[in-house]
Amino acid sequence: MTYDPNNIFARIIRGEIPCNKVYEDEYALAFHDIAPQAPVHVLVIPKGEYLSFDDFSKSAPAEAMAGFYRAAQKVAEQLGLQEKGYRALANTGADAHQEVMHYHLHLFAGCDLGSMIKKGLV
Repeated sequence: MTYDPNNIFARIIRGEIPCNKVYEDEYALAFHDIAPQAPVHVLVIPKGEYLSFDDFSKSAPAEAMAGFYRAAQKVAEQLGLQEKGYRALANTGADAHQEVMHYHLHLFAGCDLGSMIKKGLV
């Protein structure tokens, strides 16, 4: 699979589509999800052409990887998520229901998020 430079996240990074921005630096952009699954649901996306966690982990330079994960931590800190806790989740591929083929990290918080995987699925 090749990266589509016209995917929605690439277009958001370029400013072609507006977002409700939470944080931005040279490595990442974070914004509120338009269809939140929790009271706090923020997406953190790297500023580079990476399809998935696998692609990002294999292809991104160390500086970009460190900058991205530090940005995600800054978002959690800025939103005060550490006190009660939060979940960081990255879907990769069809079985995980990755909807946008641009690596992104979901930050969920603001309520009891329940167990990781519903019993009966494993």
